[in-house]
Amino acid sequence: MVIPEVVSAKTTRWPRLLIYTHRWLGIAGSALFLSWFVSGIVLMYAGMPALSNGERLTRSPQLDLSTARVDISQAAVRAGFMPRRIVVGMHQTRPVYRLAGGGGWATVYADTGEMAAALSPESAVGVVRTFMPEHAQTMTYDVRLTEPDQWTLQSGTFFPLHRVRVNDGRKTMVYVSDRTLEPVMVTTARSRRLAYAGAVLHWLYFTPLRSQTVLWSNLVIWVSILGCVLCLSGLCWGLWRLSFAAVYRLRTGTSYSPYAGFMRWHHYGGLFFGVFSFTWVFSGGLSMDPWDWHSGTSQTPLQRDGVMGGSPRLGPLQVRQLQAGLSILADEFEPKELEVVWFSDEVYLWARDPRFGPDESIQLPRTLASLSTQVEDQRLVSIDHPERGTFTRFEAREIERVAQAAMPGSGIVDAQWLRAYDAYYYDGDRRLRLPVLRVRYDDPEETWLYFDPYRGVIARKEDRLTRLNRWLYHGLHSLDFPFLYYRRPLWDIVVILLSLGGILVSVTSVPQGWRRLRRHAVRLANGGGRS
Repeated sequence: MVIPEVVSAKTTRWPRLLIYTHRWLGIAGSALFLSWFVSGIVLMYAGMPALSNGERLTRSPQLDLSTARVDISQAAVRAGFMPRRIVVGMHQTRPVYRLAGGGGWATVYADTGEMAAALSPESAVGVVRTFMPEHAQTMTYDVRLTEPDQWTLQSGTFFPLHRVRVNDGRKTMVYVSDRTLEPVMVTTARSRRLAYAGAVLHWLYFTPLRSQTVLWSNLVIWVSILGCVLCLSGLCWGLWRLSFAAVYRLRTGTSYSPYAGFMRWHHYGGLFFGVFSFTWVFSGGLSMDPWDWHSGTSQTPLQRDGVMGGSPRLGPLQVRQLQAGLSILADEFEPKELEVVWFSDEVYLWARDPRFGPDESIQLPRTLASLSTQVEDQRLVSIDHPERGTFTRFEAREIERVAQAAMPGSGIVDAQWLRAYDAYYYDGDRRLRLPVLRVRYDDPEETWLYFDPYRGVIARKEDRLTRLNRWLYHGLHSLDFPFLYYRRPLWDIVVILLSLGGILVSVTSVPQGWRRLRRHAVRLANGGGRS
């Protein structure tokens, strides 16, 4: 965004400041804005590579606890911390407990109670052979990572990682964790290319920068602030130079703008698309939660413990109870792994049906009428009372009972079972479970909690500031307003057209900016001069 206006000595101070601010910020930032708009379009359809839980589960070995001899409480002692998440699974042919807490994951063998040792290169390749047996003969070991590469920047709790090349037609690479002894990331040549063109460019997610978390966060925040100044100064100057009362007489004819050629396109395009450019860069800065201005949407430890009924209990998680729970679940389907769920001072086992394939979960129906007949892909069973059999979700009265325990000392304003998404609990791909119980409290933060009866957990927390952030960040950045977000491809068309407008504004400023830089370079080469 560059304005080629010559500022005379008679020009007042604020227009001079306005034009120079916009000019030099535009010269410095036009390429960045262009990359943001282009990568934003790509990011609409392809994000960073990931291994979904569904795909991982589908390819995991069948769960077999016949050789298990060690209780989970003993495994926790061996791990050296109180786990907040427990997954019972397999490593090759041996049952294992995967425990999360204490800043990361630890794996303990359920048959001997030994802590899992670091994988050798041959063992890491063996894990991938089990995971992708169709390519067992072609895969080769690549490297052991102790620091993140481009695709594992958010996998810190799983490090160290082993990278294995599958050597298939898609140039697949699989990352295996030393802590969990299982694959945690899969990338292909296509997913890597799309990620570079989309997420990496858009989020400035380059490994040397992103690995320095504080530096990266501050850079994105301050670049966003400067981007806001660029857009606002351009809008102010563009309105100042726009004339309807007396049109400008140019060689090409009369015009409401004093500029010709690319700069006229830049002037008119900036007046319209500059507004959306400002809202996008402003909301993009908010994605970093600058200066921790809101508390986030994750449950607090107090709220979590209120739903659980206190701190996690490991005593009931004995081998015979695990085996009994697995046997009961096996009457419904053959589980690949079990996850421990604490709810209202009782312990349960949760399992997902692997027959539903690699998706994160089944897609929810579009209509309320079909919601009650949807096929469920999970089951729970009580460790304390396995004789009750399996069930799909906790009863409504049980969820309603823990709603008060989650916020002790606060009154409930209202509680409502949602059978359709509201403005804060929503998902364009319809993967989030329904129904959920939304409870609004009278605490000073005006907290709302969304309770998931399928897992017995708080699915989302909202307060006054996070609800404001939902509109200032997600609303302005993703345009996920209800009247538009669920009307695809209308949403796609609107976002792409606005992005193309931003590309137009960015591109049309480049020629003039380049000429100005070249003139200054010539002056400096000739001994200086006015800038």
